[in-house]
Amino acid sequence: MHWALAFSLLIVPRIAFAICTCGYLMTDRQPENNSILFTDKLETDFGSMKDLSQASEWTKQQFNVSAIAGRGTYGKTFLPENVFLLPEPQDVQGDVNEPRGIALRVGSQITSLNAISAAEVDTSRRDMFWGSYRATMKLSRVSGTCAAFFWYFNDSQEIDMEFLSRQFDEVKKVFPVNLVIHSSLSAKDGYDASKTGTFKTTNLKFDPTKGFHEYRFDYLPGHVYFYADGERLGEMKGENVPSSGGHVILQHWSNGNQLWSGGPPSSDAAIVVKSVKAYFNSSDAKKRGDWHNTCRGHGEKGTVCAISDTTPAASGQVDHSPHNDAKAGNHETGEESGGHGSHLAKSLTTALAPMMAVYTLMMMGPELEFGLKVWWE
Repeated sequence: MHWALAFSLLIVPRIAFAICTCGYLMTDRQPENNSILFTDKLETDFGSMKDLSQASEWTKQQFNVSAIAGRGTYGKTFLPENVFLLPEPQDVQGDVNEPRGIALRVGSQITSLNAISAAEVDTSRRDMFWGSYRATMKLSRVSGTCAAFFWYFNDSQEIDMEFLSRQFDEVKKVFPVNLVIHSSLSAKDGYDASKTGTFKTTNLKFDPTKGFHEYRFDYLPGHVYFYADGERLGEMKGENVPSSGGHVILQHWSNGNQLWSGGPPSSDAAIVVKSVKAYFNSSDAKKRGDWHNTCRGHGEKGTVCAISDTTPAASGQVDHSPHNDAKAGNHETGEESGGHGSHLAKSLTTALAPMMAVYTLMMMGPELEFGLKVWWE
């Protein structure tokens, strides 16, 4: 059943420290979409952590992918010790210019399994549905690796932003990002999305190895929008767009495939992720019901918080110091997986009394329009 309800909602801005009991508001860049309300969030500030035991929403991964399965010259060995904070806590006082965040390292040596060691961390939540997903990262300048920030349900429902360091050319100012949606069509073609209409390569306007920049994709019904530092990179739409809940993955790897990752890298290489922010609706019916009850229970005191669109570039906080991959090679052990830190500078207090009937309808149908949009399924 499809519900569409037009409703004029009074929104009064207010600076507040209240919990965002009624969700997170994003003003969409497409005028026809008005504004979009998401019910859940995940905000992880790796740059402020003392150790990764604080990153409780994330899990380091350990698994092997054979050369055949990965379509490469070598296999891939994902190791927990390749995920760690950089720089080390004891280094912070001595080098205040060194970027701090979670490092994902790719090794330069071929292992006994004829593989290249790699790194991956995944969100613990697997119910991340329609939403806006953002990662602030500094990439590696060492040629021969693939860095990826992506949303994943399965091999035929996947949204990727992938960066191939072999494609970077500082002299020519060429810094491509590959925007990819994997679908049932790409699965039939050996997971090659280039022939399905959901593959696009576009050039960044900055050197991604010299500063932290925000990479973002908005996953909405029938549409995916990609951004870098708030600027639209591309749009993909149609039946190949995923339609399930999934999870977010940060990954850095190489398998020697000269048509993709290249490599192995000549030296250990690391990307650094300062933060990840996700504002989304849950695919879990129980979580949706919990949100509905919590928001309704707060009545007029319920709060909708504004999602900040400020990026590192817009705020003047871009770190232009060189990326020091060499420090990644000196790390012997990684902290245990795990943290979470968040705050919102602004909130929107809503007049919730007229919304109670609206929330009842929201629980009955997939799409609701009342000046805001909330999508469920």
